[in-house]
Amino acid sequence: MQHRIPRPSAGKAQEQGIHRAEHGAGLGAELAVVVSGARRRAVRDADRQIDTAHLLHSLLESDAEVCAVLGEGPRTARLLGYLVQRSIGYGLRWQSAVEDSGSVPVMVRAAGFSPLAAAGLEYARERAARHGGPVRGVDLLAAIIADPQARAVEVLEHAAIDSRDLFARLEAGAGDPAH
Repeated sequence: MQHRIPRPSAGKAQEQGIHRAEHGAGLGAELAVVVSGARRRAVRDADRQIDTAHLLHSLLESDAEVCAVLGEGPRTARLLGYLVQRSIGYGLRWQSAVEDSGSVPVMVRAAGFSPLAAAGLEYARERAARHGGPVRGVDLLAAIIADPQARAVEVLEHAAIDSRDLFARLEAGAGDPAH
């Protein structure tokens, strides 16, 4: 399956600085809270790295726009249920493996983040630059579900949320802050 996260060249990644993803720099105060929440969750769950599922969980807890995009109802409740269960069984198989589809260039990797989460943070910044605004939660949501190998995609699918449809809706509304 083709990955939807654009892969920057090694030179571009070096030029932009891989350490931006390391601390959530360039994301703004609201998304810095999301990254902090994901970091706390990873530490609490004894995970080696922040992955896309940690970011998804933190987005659901702190970003009203992301919650609105996902909608209310049993699917969203099921999604939160899977994310909460991560530390007690559902995600335990992930603890011994790094979240990586194999397509993320080495230069995009950042300490403390899975390769897909680091690439997602960079993609969220690029997506925000395309719509000319600050990085929003929906930018990060689109970024962490862009790669079909992401753990966030797996969690969404278990909750009966079609990640391809969600990604298409997010991309269609990329330039509209109301989406």
